[in-house]
Amino acid sequence: MAPVPPVPVPAPVPVESALTDADATLLFGGARTAYAFTDEPVTDAQLRAIHDLAKWAPTAVNAQPLRVVAVRSTEARARLLPCLPSGNRKQATGAPLTLVCAADRSFDDSLPHLHPRGETYRDFLNANGAAMRARWARTSALVQVGFLIQAVRAVGLAAGPMNGDDAGALAAEFFDGEDVEILLVINVGRPAPEAYQDRNPRLSFDDVYRVV
Repeated sequence: MAPVPPVPVPAPVPVESALTDADATLLFGGARTAYAFTDEPVTDAQLRAIHDLAKWAPTAVNAQPLRVVAVRSTEARARLLPCLPSGNRKQATGAPLTLVCAADRSFDDSLPHLHPRGETYRDFLNANGAAMRARWARTSALVQVGFLIQAVRAVGLAAGPMNGDDAGALAAEFFDGEDVEILLVINVGRPAPEAYQDRNPRLSFDDVYRVV
């Protein structure tokens, strides 16, 4: 099935962009948080395609600390909903797929397989304590989450990232015994006609950047 056309980009695509107008609309200006979804399932092929795009995110020493539980079954969704605030449960109930995203603070165990100096970096992190390892995990995993959301859009689906969950409950339910920090959950699916709210303002360049 063809992707649902996103709304037009609300401002001209910069001439410096290497993207086509259609690409820029799909990934950026035309993409918004989805609050409602159709009941069309997200297939295994689509989920793997999302990973195959998002896996190229840059991470510190190629650590790749993002860990994701893809909640799709009725049983798993019944475990998920009590971990969410009441305002987010309706959105998650109606989504065919919800991704529980976490940063693995034990990512250094994989470094010898992911970086040519992985053992050196692992020893460095161990020598500098858990706080540094947790900071590296969180920073890199959040970069990966940004790529993940864009990958969802790139395969023609919509993303509905949500915060405000019970992080402790989510960790206990879906990452029991693992040293992770819950980051957020993302609903994924094909957007329903009522999926989107009105576009809210964005800060200007001068509000965000200081060129020194």
